[in-house]
Amino acid sequence: MTHAMGLVATSGGIGLRQFRFLQRLGNGDIGHVYLTELKYADNTPSNCFFAMKVMDKRALAARNKLHRAQTERDILEILDHPFLPTLYVHINDGFHSCLVMEFCPGGDLHLLRQLQPNKRFSENAVRFYAAEVLLAIEYLHMMGVVYRDLKPENVLVREDGHIMLSDFDLSLKCNVSPTLTRVALADNVQGWASPPGSGGLCNSAAGSTSCMAPLGCISPCSVHPVASCLPLPRILSMSPRSRLRRAARRSHSDSRRPSSARIRGTVLPELLAEPTSARSMSFVGTHEYLAPEIILGEGHGSAVDWWTFGIFLYELLYSKTPFKGADNDATLTNVVTQLLRFPSSSTMEGNSHVHMDGLVSGSSDGSGSPGVEVQDLIRGLLVKDPQKRLGALRGASEIKQHPFFEGVNWALIRCAVPPEIPAPLSMAARRPANAAVVTVESDTSTDISDVNSATPGTPEFELF
Repeated sequence: MTHAMGLVATSGGIGLRQFRFLQRLGNGDIGHVYLTELKYADNTPSNCFFAMKVMDKRALAARNKLHRAQTERDILEILDHPFLPTLYVHINDGFHSCLVMEFCPGGDLHLLRQLQPNKRFSENAVRFYAAEVLLAIEYLHMMGVVYRDLKPENVLVREDGHIMLSDFDLSLKCNVSPTLTRVALADNVQGWASPPGSGGLCNSAAGSTSCMAPLGCISPCSVHPVASCLPLPRILSMSPRSRLRRAARRSHSDSRRPSSARIRGTVLPELLAEPTSARSMSFVGTHEYLAPEIILGEGHGSAVDWWTFGIFLYELLYSKTPFKGADNDATLTNVVTQLLRFPSSSTMEGNSHVHMDGLVSGSSDGSGSPGVEVQDLIRGLLVKDPQKRLGALRGASEIKQHPFFEGVNWALIRCAVPPEIPAPLSMAARRPANAAVVTVESDTSTDISDVNSATPGTPEFELF
């Protein structure tokens, strides 16, 4: 993609006329998103597809929202992470501001959830998506960005099945001071070194060494992969019972391993880069995902991202958010005053009974109702007092240590096999058969005409 853009740029620069607008993908509060294809100088297709967010600057100025477009652009320009967007080019034609980014053919997690049995993901799938989202938020916090808009609609699915967060116009840019600390791992701490049979990303055949995942958000020097780790299995695809059986089979060989091969009980460096001093009084977000401190107008910081992370987990698991009311006002009241409830197994099968404490027996392998571990994680994230919320002090580092993520090898998570791989899309069918002119929608009726493009069709999924 970058090479194709380079060829186009050398022949006269990149502007709107270098793109075919094939289809409207979605609408956002500050702009519309289109599927586009880059054209070469002779108008031949490049087979390079992008998502372009088009924002009308005059309309935004009239609504006093130009700063949101600038915020999104500023943030996109500093991002460099596998689970966050790449801004390939910014086009400014005087009336419009256009952001050209990666196109994700897998849609978003909201629509993908609608296709699941009972419209909810299995616990293994939730663990996979949650782990990647957690790493993305960790990186954002390290870069001094409080996301503030996490929801399934903003988690896109790439061609390879991995995720990409989108939509940063509500994000807060702030200062952060990374610190390096040393943390001792207790003997009973699990998940940092994938123990035999834990089903982690780097478990290998019997008798070989497991990889160690770093504690901090970026600690590549503390990762020591071995060759046997390269062919990776599906992330945490085994149930706890299967893990125990596998552990029993390997216990004899592992007992002969030298103690130096184990890292539990050792002291490892941990990079903390949580913008705990960030403060904002803005009322931003989606009603069902708003943290209590935002609703109460008390000022908020990075802990709001951990609240939304808890709501996100809940929705993926139960196909609904925990505090949704009859209308927006009722929802906000519930967020502030209502106790967290988890549906029981009978509720998920159609019964109306609800457990107040959430201690519902369940399966963690995705075959039944969600298990106690993920409910405990959600409970820690949805603490109404932001100072006592899980992640408020040490950020993603302490969330990673929760038993729900046991066995996840954070260093090699990109090598994991996603729960679903999007079916290949036929882009040829989206190209116009004949020359035409497309009018890109504008809030002030200013046309952007692109020769040899098709009229935008019905969105297949929402990007923003």
